[in-house]
Amino acid sequence: MNAETVAAFATMARRISGEQRAVKRNGPLFPGGQEDGRALVIVPTYNERTNLERLVSQVLQQSDRIDVLVVDDNSPDGTGQLADRLSAGTPRVQVLHRPGKAGLGKAYLAGFAWGLARPQYDCFFEMDADFSHEPAHLPAFLEAIRSADLVLGSRYDQGKVTVVNWPITRLLLSYGANIYARWVTGVRLDDATGGFKCFRRSVLAAIDLADVRSNGYAFQIEMSVRASAKGFSIAQIPIVFTDRTEGQSKMSGHIVREAIFMCWRLRWWTLTGRLAR
Repeated sequence: MNAETVAAFATMARRISGEQRAVKRNGPLFPGGQEDGRALVIVPTYNERTNLERLVSQVLQQSDRIDVLVVDDNSPDGTGQLADRLSAGTPRVQVLHRPGKAGLGKAYLAGFAWGLARPQYDCFFEMDADFSHEPAHLPAFLEAIRSADLVLGSRYDQGKVTVVNWPITRLLLSYGANIYARWVTGVRLDDATGGFKCFRRSVLAAIDLADVRSNGYAFQIEMSVRASAKGFSIAQIPIVFTDRTEGQSKMSGHIVREAIFMCWRLRWWTLTGRLAR
């Protein structure tokens, strides 16, 4: 798929952002017409120096309301130091340093806690640092979050695959994992394992973040199931997902096993009412 096709997909996502499917509506994001709320894009990093500066620049260009929080796990390649230099150049970029590599889920939880402590943020994004999540999709998320509590960027929206450059084995693993997650958890999402998403502040404030157990890709499933169990509306918009061209994938056997078993835990916790409390 060439660059023109990818751009066409991005345009499509923005055009149909008003057609999201949701289980309930919770009113406009800005009651009373307030338009000065801010969005925080949380970007976990570990050895992402080659991508970071270009990514941050493109993210900030999407809306004046967007800030970026880089959560760096003491990257040996100097990603954290580069993030500090970017932060020194604009107050719209902040950096949270962690002492070592502790996993994707824990990085996002640290970023959520940082943002929730700052009342100017109305919504919170999860976004990868490797350009597999296209910054051009961000305006579509900002539009969709007006009428939903959680917006998921779907690679498999209504069964349509919009993944670029994955080998067929990786695609089948991901697609099958989402069928499995729907079947076990009972939450009807096309792409429960996707990591490009946007939460309203109220969703993160309602979830007991200290009780979140997943740390790999299962973290994405767990957060969506917890939001659903609390009665929040979940919308999905199509995105184009492009496999990284720089750096290395974080996928591992441990991450796959965690996702397999966590789905059953989430099902049990839902049935017993633990997630609704």
